[in-house]
Amino acid sequence: MAIEYLGLSQINGPLAALEGVQGAAYDEIVEMTVGGTEKKIGKIIEIYGDKAVIQVFEGTEGMALRNTHTRLTGHSMEIAVSEEMLGRTFNGLGEPIDGLGDIVSDVKLDVNGKPLNPVTREYPRNYIRTGISAIDGLTTLIRGQKLPIFSGSGLPHDQLAAQIVQQASLGDDSDEKFAIVFGAMGVKYDVADFFRRTFEESGVSEHVAMFINLANDPVVERLIIPKVALTVAEYLAFEKGMHILVILTDMTSYAEALREVSSSKGEIPSRKGFPGYLYSDLASIYERAGIVAGRPGSVTQIPILTMPGDDITHPIPDLTGYITEGQIVLDRQLNGQGIYPPISVLPSLSRLMKDGIGEGYTRADHQDMANQLFSCYAKVGDARALASVIGEDELSPLDKQYLKFGTAFEHHFVGQDVHENRTIQETLEMGWKLLGMLPREELDRIDSKVLDQYYQPSSGFEGEE
Repeated sequence: MAIEYLGLSQINGPLAALEGVQGAAYDEIVEMTVGGTEKKIGKIIEIYGDKAVIQVFEGTEGMALRNTHTRLTGHSMEIAVSEEMLGRTFNGLGEPIDGLGDIVSDVKLDVNGKPLNPVTREYPRNYIRTGISAIDGLTTLIRGQKLPIFSGSGLPHDQLAAQIVQQASLGDDSDEKFAIVFGAMGVKYDVADFFRRTFEESGVSEHVAMFINLANDPVVERLIIPKVALTVAEYLAFEKGMHILVILTDMTSYAEALREVSSSKGEIPSRKGFPGYLYSDLASIYERAGIVAGRPGSVTQIPILTMPGDDITHPIPDLTGYITEGQIVLDRQLNGQGIYPPISVLPSLSRLMKDGIGEGYTRADHQDMANQLFSCYAKVGDARALASVIGEDELSPLDKQYLKFGTAFEHHFVGQDVHENRTIQETLEMGWKLLGMLPREELDRIDSKVLDQYYQPSSGFEGEE
């Protein structure tokens, strides 16, 4: 028989303290009744003797020390999971908010997941096509990878996330099941409405499970969304054999919620006021991506985070970069030139790209072409720096060719329409057209046999000077 405790000993921000507790466990879920009517859910996050500190998901508004009844459930947070969750919208606790009724399922899973034995992990192979050339061609997303997007305030990361959801696939010739789990934390109402409307109008909402926490929703709820979303993703991948792409935006909101709760607990802060365990907490989310040997399906992650002050050394992007396998960096200067998506190619990379492209995956020339584009675009920066000192007219003919190449590369390869879904073949052909703007002897990163097959001198793109 469950014991119900009357009253609280202390309330501080999103936390409540309960004394005289017996048999409580860390991470245990408690049910709280406020004023005899309002129901709230909480989680035990600390235990001192007979005193338990409870993190209240819906916030402590309306709660008083005397009007709250607390009941221990004896288990950690669980969520009912089903394939029927695809096409539905939920709040941060996994409760439906689309008016279509509750999810009925006999399968309930702990949202904290289970540690994955590294020995059972299978090395990520095969690519996921996003239809965006700067990603597919140069920072290819591989199944089972975690590849974050580093953005900044005001940059179009929401639009990029929506486009990836609409266009992502396993390739034109794949018949495997593919779906997307989308988690949004601390977003404004108009942003949440943009995602809902975009997915519905494009017809992709049927294979998307959405979890949304609005900016005016309880802060603590943001800490649950990634765990709930990944629990659903793991079920669909490893139990139902689907390939799942998880998009989480914005991880900065998650980290700031973690900082707020840590401050309420009176913990000693670390860099920028964040708790010292920010690294391990982020790792507990990011490391839930991968492929399990002997099981069908995969979980791939694209966490999106906004860098405060565009500072890539800020603790959130800094620690994320340590844990994940590369990053896609958005650039404010490119965005100011009207280039979408404003992906800064040189600081972006995908560490697993080499193992999921090439012959048998994309095309045999993919790696060589990508290496050469990186190399040539790096020289564009040198030519622009020189032109800013001596003037463009004084540049050598080769430097002028590099300037022309750089402009075409940014506007035609990196830049594309928000509704343009390019195949991998179109991306590779465009890359070779760009390389054709430069003399063959400048292409020193490509085998001569590959050059013989694909290189053709090109005058560039129409409209380019």
